[in-house]
Amino acid sequence: MMGQSQVFLETLQLVEKIAHCEAPVLIEGETGTGKELVARAIHYGSNRQKYPFVPINCGAIPDLLVENELFGHKRGAYTDAQSDNPGLISQAQQGTLFLDEVDTLTPKAQVTLLRFLQDQLYRPLGASGTQAANVRIVVASNADLIQLAEQGVFRMDLLFRIKIMYLKLPPLRQRKGDVLLLANHFLQVCAKRYGLGEKQLHPETIAWLDQYHWPGNIRELENMMSREYLLAGSSLIHIESPISFTKERRQVHDRRHSISIINTSFNEAKKQIITNFEQCYLVEALTKAHGNVSKAAKLVGKERRAFGKLLKKYGMDKKFYCQ
Repeated sequence: MMGQSQVFLETLQLVEKIAHCEAPVLIEGETGTGKELVARAIHYGSNRQKYPFVPINCGAIPDLLVENELFGHKRGAYTDAQSDNPGLISQAQQGTLFLDEVDTLTPKAQVTLLRFLQDQLYRPLGASGTQAANVRIVVASNADLIQLAEQGVFRMDLLFRIKIMYLKLPPLRQRKGDVLLLANHFLQVCAKRYGLGEKQLHPETIAWLDQYHWPGNIRELENMMSREYLLAGSSLIHIESPISFTKERRQVHDRRHSISIINTSFNEAKKQIITNFEQCYLVEALTKAHGNVSKAAKLVGKERRAFGKLLKKYGMDKKFYCQ
């Protein structure tokens, strides 16, 4: 997990707090915002870190196999059951069971999950008695579960069971300044993975990163960096603005931006622009210097002490830029 924006740092603090409790967790957020990564951070930051983290995509489980997948079965429970299957809950014993895309569960599957959450007792198919589980439940959803519950699509009582601890992940477009940081990180990962040398983004590409909507969020950014790294014929990567970021959309954005400046005092608008410039400049310098503050200060022609004060001013940590 990497970022410097205020909204990201606040999310990180909440993740740390949630990790130290045992209650079920609901993580909501758009596709590609890193819900499973956050779920893993909660698990490995908790007292259960030495035990299994078992992820499951609810949308990939056929309705008739929900109980079998979760609870397992005994040999002979049905025709093809030639051996015992412990089930996912048993595999996650003392650890964490992560249910991704929980909004895709059918009504029958929701009842099954609700019944288990009430007392963490379950019975494998074909077993004569119940078994007790000791697992922490973390679920994730791309959709707004409250809205689905109000529409009657998702059980309200199940929502109350899983939403004891709640985390809403911010989309990438709200994490100003983090896009360039993440993009450079992915390029470094590509350099190590594919061995084609270090490559950097062209200034014209950097210019639109924070203004693009990023509907696929971090996953879209990672895929874009991987593709462009492999296709680039030189060490400088120039990426045209995505097709969805049309001229008309840019004009609308510019009009809104102009209005916001007009409605802001001159000094406040000037302060905002300077802040944005300084943050982007610091990120670029630290990225090129791989987190070496002295080298970064030298690159931009500033004294190390003055450069360090700017980093402290914006709460920027050099370790995020180290290779």
